[in-house]
Amino acid sequence: MKVVLLAGGFGTRIAEESSVKPKPMVEIGNMPILWHIMKTYSHYGFNEFVVCAGYKQHMIKKFFSDYFLHTSDITFDFTQDKETMIVHKKEAEPWKVTIVDTGINTMTGGRVKRIQKYIDEDDFLLTYGDGVADIKINELVEFHKKNNKLVTMSAYNAGQRFGVLDIDQKGLVREFREKNQVDGDLINIGYMVCKKGFFDYIDSDSTVLEKKPLETVAKEGELIAYRHTGFWQCMDTLRDKQKLESMWSENKAPWKVW
Repeated sequence: MKVVLLAGGFGTRIAEESSVKPKPMVEIGNMPILWHIMKTYSHYGFNEFVVCAGYKQHMIKKFFSDYFLHTSDITFDFTQDKETMIVHKKEAEPWKVTIVDTGINTMTGGRVKRIQKYIDEDDFLLTYGDGVADIKINELVEFHKKNNKLVTMSAYNAGQRFGVLDIDQKGLVREFREKNQVDGDLINIGYMVCKKGFFDYIDSDSTVLEKKPLETVAKEGELIAYRHTGFWQCMDTLRDKQKLESMWSENKAPWKVW
């Protein structure tokens, strides 16, 4: 099952970093947050990734093209007539990474629609490129298959900053909407599993994933919530980045399950 990663937005709320790099390439412990997310999926055996790139996509492509340089000890020998590169220690991930140009101004739903041709299985995993969690991906996938809904979405209690999920006792999402004053605080944190049929709910580049597609699926009774009670943190602001950086440097990063 392939993992689709949304990594094409501008990240305007963390402009201190995103002015020079795409938000998923902002680093925690000298590695992009995108890498941290991928390491979590890989820990559970999901090693094929489709990255929905856009803003400053060349930086994402450059990172992966030079990946072994980031993780190996290398000698550059200039003493001969030509340059020689000697790799002393090469650490590689068991990853297959497809990076797709999904446009600069494309909305989240449109980005997902654009990578449809790269999905060749009945189901695929989907998440945002700016949030880390200690979600047990194997249990999430098992939950999705057991309930047989079009979309499984991970829900988390994290305040009222994001879109709200109205969930019944069986876990079915009855409504997906923006928050209001009387709402609870279970939110969509990504880490979804989708059937290929979900592509049919996305119209064009201007489609926002969290609007019509998910709202419609919820109304049809085909959106179910997997309740995550562990750790989750998005990186919306510089303060969020500093918080995650502190956890990592102190070896207290809950999302480091590998």
